[in-house]
Order: sequence, then structure tokens, then C-alpha cells
Amino acid sequence: FALSRKEILGMNKHRTNQFVIGLALFSMFFGAGNIIFPPYLGLGAGSDWFTGFVCYYIADIALSIVAIFALMKNDGKISNIADRIGKAPGKLMISAIILCIGPLIVLPRTGASVHEMFTVPVIGDISPAISTSLFFILVLILTIRESAVVDIIGKFMTPILFIGLLFLIICGIISPVGSISPEPMMDNVVVSGINAGYQTMDVLAAMTFGIIIIKNVMEKGYTNTAAKYRVVRNSSLIAAAGLMVIYCGLTYLGATASQIFSLSINRSQLIVNITEELMGEAGVVILGIVVILACLTTAVALVSAGADYFCTLTGGRLGYKLLSVVICIFSTIIANFGIDNIVILAQPILSLIYPGALTLIVLSLFPHRISDDTVKCAVAGAMAGSLCEVLYGQGIWSLSFVPQLPLWSVGFGWLSFAVTAGILGSIKGTLKQNAASKKMKKLF
Repeated sequence: FALSRKEILGMNKHRTNQFVIGLALFSMFFGAGNIIFPPYLGLGAGSDWFTGFVCYYIADIALSIVAIFALMKNDGKISNIADRIGKAPGKLMISAIILCIGPLIVLPRTGASVHEMFTVPVIGDISPAISTSLFFILVLILTIRESAVVDIIGKFMTPILFIGLLFLIICGIISPVGSISPEPMMDNVVVSGINAGYQTMDVLAAMTFGIIIIKNVMEKGYTNTAAKYRVVRNSSLIAAAGLMVIYCGLTYLGATASQIFSLSINRSQLIVNITEELMGEAGVVILGIVVILACLTTAVALVSAGADYFCTLTGGRLGYKLLSVVICIFSTIIANFGIDNIVILAQPILSLIYPGALTLIVLSLFPHRISDDTVKCAVAGAMAGSLCEVLYGQGIWSLSFVPQLPLWSVGFGWLSFAVTAGILGSIKGTLKQNAASKKMKKLF
């Protein structure tokens, strides 16, 4: 049957909406860490660069998409996920996540990256206080109009960002900076890839990004559950495909420099040096522009999501615009410590929070099949396991059993704690149900 003109226009509109939202999601995920981690991973992996890329991609984007769908399964409300471990603990965990991906770590990292990868190599040795202040003023201007955030990012910024990175990668494929080392410099490429994926913090950010995406989908008229699910699914696939191309290319660029640089090189300096080798000073300028766009799009999304969350948490007593201003000011201050110091700060915090958050996200995919008792105990177990790993890893407490944990060598030692505690929680829930059932039988 021939489609009417109205139906064809409707289909085209759906495709356009999905494409714009997909581009927005791409740029939200692609921030400062996503530019510096893949090349460094490729550098250390050498000939095993593709294995490292796959592990990085799974730990970063695959799990991030899972987080967005977990949010969808819980009516697009982050509170529905968090409340499964109790209202107070849930609010505490989500607040900690928002602070980490916001003004404590990720947001300052975007400002510091702009200073170190654009301002210094392109403009000169200007005070970081000046460049980071100007950066966050621009972020604030783009964020203050909440309803326009997704369309601004998707329609205008992302195409420029994607084309700039693609051009750099193509140059690196046509004329590599050097030969790929036959042997990796890293002890374990798989673990390094997974850890690099974790360092981006995209999985933690995905729940807050999901708030913006789902809200925007509904504002475009997709209020039906099936339609909303379809648009988010297709948009996520578009973002995932674009990120796969860019991450793979950046990891390869790092691998081509594996016989030129050592792992002692600064991560941000590595990609600057590769770009200069490929494209000269003009390439460094292009990279600087790409860095600004990547950091700007991520920062806009994070400020918007953070302000929206805390506005909702306080029942509107703290307004969206006021929170946006406070977040930008605090991020500017932290950004002046520089990327290296921010990364040092992030390591133990991330190692402590990530396992519990990841456990909560995965179990939230099954809101009606897994009991709250199971979720509470599994998350508590994951947090206990991660605490042991942090105490051992930082040399604070010599817990000799930690290296003996299953999967500890690949960074998942905490998983045994989570599984054991989850099983105990499931047994607890079953006993509670049986006790309640017996009580009801006595009453009747």
C-alpha cells in the first residue's frame, strides 16, 4: 500500500529525531577522558591494540547503554533505581555519583583538558584561572536554557566534533606516525582496557545523561512506552556506532606511536604529539578545537543533569539556574589543580563507588524479578568488596585475602562479595515472604 505524504513526513521526522538525539548522546559520552585514554591504551598495547579497544569499549559504552536501559526500565526516574537500596542510602549514592561526574572530578577535568590541550599549545602559557573561567562561562550560557540543551548539542556541536576526529584518524591511517610495536608495554592489556573504560566514568554519567535524553524524547511527543523505548534504543545504537569508530581510530593512533613514546608520557601530551606529527601546527589547532567541542558538550550535559537532579532532590528550593551557576564556579576552582592531580584524586573514589553503582544498575534491569532485599545486600556486598580492594591497593590495610579473590586480577574481586551478599539477600527475602504467608494463613 502506498504511504500518504503525511505518513512519509512522519517517518522522516522520527528518523531525524532519533538521529539528533543519537548525536547528542554521542557528544555527551565523548568528553575529555575519551580523547586521552584510547591513544594511551593503544600506545601501551602495541600489536594487541584491538583487544585493548574491545575491552575499553565494553567497559565504557556497552555498560553505559545498559545503564540507560536500566533507567528506562524504571520509568526514566533515577529515584526508582536508587530507592531499591533504601531512600536515604539511595539518595546518598546518587548524590555521590552526581558529585563525582560533576564538580568534583569529571567537570573540572573538562576545563583542565581545554587549558592543557588547547590554551597552552595553541594560544600560550596563560593562567589556567583565566582559561577555565572562560570555558565554564560558556558552559553556563549553553546550560541555562535547559530545554535547548539536547538540540544545541545534537544539531550543531556533534557533527563538527565527529568530522574533526575522523579527519585526524584518516590522516593517521594513510600516513602512520610510526610502526606498531610487536610486544605490548602493558602487563595486562585486558585489565588496562577495562580500567581505561572505567576511568571515563561514562557508566556513572549514563544515568544522568539518560534523564536528559528520556525527558527530551517525551518532549518530542514520544510518551507511549513502546515508542519511547524504540526511540531511545535507536538513538543509543547511533551513538554507540559513532563512538566505536572514533575509539577504535584513536586506539590505533596510539598503537602507531608505540615505538616512539614510552608509557611515561603524559596522556594529554601523547595525543598532542601524535597530532603534531601527522598534521603539524595546524593539526594541533584542529585538535584544540576538537577538545573544546568534546569537553564543552560533555560539560553542558553534566551541568544540566546535575542541576536538574539537585533541584528535584531539594523539591525546587534550589533552582536549576542557581545550581548551574554554583556547579560551574566550583568546577572552575577544581579545574585549576590540573588533569594529573584530578586523576590522582579520582582513582580511589572511583574504585570505591563504581562497583556498588554498577551492581545497582545491572540488577535494576529486572525491577520486578529481583527483590529489593537481594539488591540491597548485593550492593552492600559490592561496596564492602570495593572498600577492601581500595584499602589493600592504597597500602592502608594489608588484607592478604584480597589478591586471592576470584577475578581480582581483572579488577572484579569485589564481584564475589556482591554475589555472596546477593544470595544471602535473596534467602532473606524468601524467608520474609514465607513468614508473611504463614501469618496470613493464621489470620484466616
